[in-house]
Amino acid sequence: MAITLSPLPYADDALDPVISATTLQTHHGKHHRAYVDKTNAATAGTDLADASVEDIVAAATKTGNKALFNNSAQTWNHGFYWHSLSPSAQTPSGELATAIDAAFGSFDALKAELVAQGTAHFASGWVWLVAKDGKLSVEQTHDAASYNDLSGTPVLVIDLWEHAYYIDYKNVRPDYLKKVTDGHLNWDFAGENFASGALWTYPSA
Repeated sequence: MAITLSPLPYADDALDPVISATTLQTHHGKHHRAYVDKTNAATAGTDLADASVEDIVAAATKTGNKALFNNSAQTWNHGFYWHSLSPSAQTPSGELATAIDAAFGSFDALKAELVAQGTAHFASGWVWLVAKDGKLSVEQTHDAASYNDLSGTPVLVIDLWEHAYYIDYKNVRPDYLKKVTDGHLNWDFAGENFASGALWTYPSA
């Protein structure tokens, strides 16, 4: 079965005005859809035609198929990103909150680190909150590179590609990062990923 465009877990105006409906309609409906369509086109008629997104990413990595990796990894990254966002402000709780305090000193310090690393990142990519052996860190990846095939469990991610924020913020990425980290990160989703220690699975049809 071909990969499908995973639906947004909220209405396309649910993050407005921090992330506008126009941005989500373009980002999800055009950019994410293009990655899905290109992944399906590349795997049609092959042994990967019915494979999961995770298995396609792994196969592309193993064979060095850069085009397939870029499109399948971006398919996965975007699905994870939509779930990393929340219409309403949340705060971490339970084991995740304890781990944040241990790694960063405070929740505010973690938010500042996400903004700092996301701002400092050159060109396109992603800034991740990653768990490894129960410890948290903020990590960056370039272009389509993803923590779904690297060491550690992705807990949360923020998209740093310009199409994630340019309509709303032009080239001022720090404003986007600050507003998203202040009020629109899904800490319930992050807590679930941290507690499970397992890789989030891209939704199947």
